[in-house]
Amino acid sequence: MKRYKILSVIVLLAVFVLPACKKDFLNEKVYSKFTPEALNDSLAFEAGIVGLQSQYSLWNTMNENNNGNQGFLCVWQMGTDVAYNKAPDDLDPMSIPYTNYEKLNSADVSSEFVWKWAYNIINNANVVIVNIDKSTVPMSARFRNKIKAQAMFYRALGYNYLATLYGGVPLITEPLSAPKTDFTRASLNDVNNLIVADLTFAKTNAPSIDELEAKSLPNKSMASQLLAEAYLRIGGKDADAEAECDAIINSGQFSLITNRYGVKATQPGDPFADMFIFGNQRRTQGNTEAIWVEETENPASVPNGAGPDLQSKFPGYRFTGSQHRRAWGSRYYNTPGMLLCDTLGGRGISRMALTYYVLNLYTANDMRNSQYNLRRKYYYNDPSSPQYGQLVLPGDGIDTNRNIVPKINKWDQFDPNDTFGSSMIKDFIIMRLGETYLLKAEAQFKQGNTQGAANSINVLRARAHAAMVSSGDINLDFILDERVRELIGEENRRMTLMRTGTLLKRVVGRGQKITGLTVRNTLLPIPQSEIDLNKDAKLEQNPGY
Repeated sequence: MKRYKILSVIVLLAVFVLPACKKDFLNEKVYSKFTPEALNDSLAFEAGIVGLQSQYSLWNTMNENNNGNQGFLCVWQMGTDVAYNKAPDDLDPMSIPYTNYEKLNSADVSSEFVWKWAYNIINNANVVIVNIDKSTVPMSARFRNKIKAQAMFYRALGYNYLATLYGGVPLITEPLSAPKTDFTRASLNDVNNLIVADLTFAKTNAPSIDELEAKSLPNKSMASQLLAEAYLRIGGKDADAEAECDAIINSGQFSLITNRYGVKATQPGDPFADMFIFGNQRRTQGNTEAIWVEETENPASVPNGAGPDLQSKFPGYRFTGSQHRRAWGSRYYNTPGMLLCDTLGGRGISRMALTYYVLNLYTANDMRNSQYNLRRKYYYNDPSSPQYGQLVLPGDGIDTNRNIVPKINKWDQFDPNDTFGSSMIKDFIIMRLGETYLLKAEAQFKQGNTQGAANSINVLRARAHAAMVSSGDINLDFILDERVRELIGEENRRMTLMRTGTLLKRVVGRGQKITGLTVRNTLLPIPQSEIDLNKDAKLEQNPGY
């Protein structure tokens, strides 16, 4: 039997058609995939968009069973300028090739996952895009354009990942429902043209965020933000990128968080830290900076790993199985005299440690470096310990067992009924206004407008109470530094460095415990499994693999 992997259609939702007014209503016809027969009314198409968001969310949980993988999360941070592993004997096999780059080859499981993940999104988006214009389905032109725009956003998203990580890739704009073994790589220019066309349609026809009841579904500003990023990667479209950022900034729908708000507003903290507290992350919870937040709420499902205490406490939430807290957090609780607690972020495993470059990046009074955002010091917190209240280690002290490491607090989460931290219910902030200003600064810099770039960056630095910068301070390295100060733990750092063509340059003098990094690693390897199955055409491998 023929096999194909590149675009195996993922089951997003099961759509049941039950004609209840007929005597044969028990003769149900079940559609388990988004076939043309399943997409037969407006509700089915809306379910299709929800399904695409569900497919996207697998990035944070690594697989369809919501079992998160710490190694996969580390792939996108370790081996860059921001994070490293302090204990090589405990390094997750998935992330080894992204620290010891000589081990990165075409059999890499992380690259294979990303390839299939992106093409599954693309294929399911194609199903919606192709079928939304069927005249047999009654719906308004405005509704058709909205659904098409949202599906095109996801298709562009998938191709933007692929273009950034692999370059030119097979270009598919029709649904695949049968084996295909003759894929060839399109030019990067052709892939970019499709991304731009899809996002141009999406930003014009998608709803604004205030028109959406479900705020995590695609809106105009999400399309503009992704388009700005794509323009910057493509090159030569920097003025267009700036215009997309301005469309968001000037929309009147978003504003930077500058004042305390939310569930812990009366407790010690600061406005920047408030954005990352569970219960504060969503637009509906007061986060006016949020452009795209993957919300964990899903009343129909509380799968895998959530104990009865958590289920009863948060009955309306989907427990994602994400491992962000463990990957970024510290093992402080392994130190005698230290107890698991909320203020230290709950139970982490310290898969990643911040590089010394990150720890020395902040200037005096920068809010983003406050104790509420970046934990540098730990104090013995067990009342029965004779050292109770004392500093565990001086300065930035990092012990050899990685129990005590400086860490970001954005992924902190703790529940006294689940001290092991088996599940996670935090939302994922994917796009926010802080990054919009950074993309705008990058676009301005690339046009030679260093004063404009300084002005854009100073908007963020003013919020952070950091020293203002001038045009003479601005270059690409400074902008990438500012992205770390603002977005550490949020952005996909590997993607950013690959998009800007700076992976090799930025690791020098900043990365730690990295070997074998060469020019070949500016792109990922095409999965060998895809090349082998593509028996009727040659699927070219990237150079060096």
